Amino acid sequence: QVQLVESGGGLVQPGGSLRLSCAASGRVFSINAMGWYRQAPGKEREMVATRSVNGRANYADSVKGRFTVSRDNAKNTMYLQMNSLKPEDTAVYYCNTDPPWFRPWGQGTQVTVSS
Repeated sequence: QVQLVESGGGLVQPGGSLRLSCAASGRVFSINAMGWYRQAPGKEREMVATRSVNGRANYADSVKGRFTVSRDNAKNTMYLQMNSLKPEDTAVYYCNTDPPWFRPWGQGTQVTVSS
């Protein structure tokens, strides 16, 4: 059964950078549009960035110009490069298909932006 595992989160200072990874146990990225999502305490899960099979990328207005999504189909891995991080980016980040139909959601990876 296909599994999605997020990694790469951590504690960074405002203005810093992180690169998140989403590894799939099976062939997923070559046949599905994918996306990154995040959820902060007390808030609903929201879409951060998506990437279609043909390479079209979309970003939430709050992260546009700072985040970049990419994927390596050969490695069954998707990435989220996050630059110029702000405290408002603090959340648990998840990967899933776009639309997010895969169940269950992975454990996610915690990103904390603080001094």
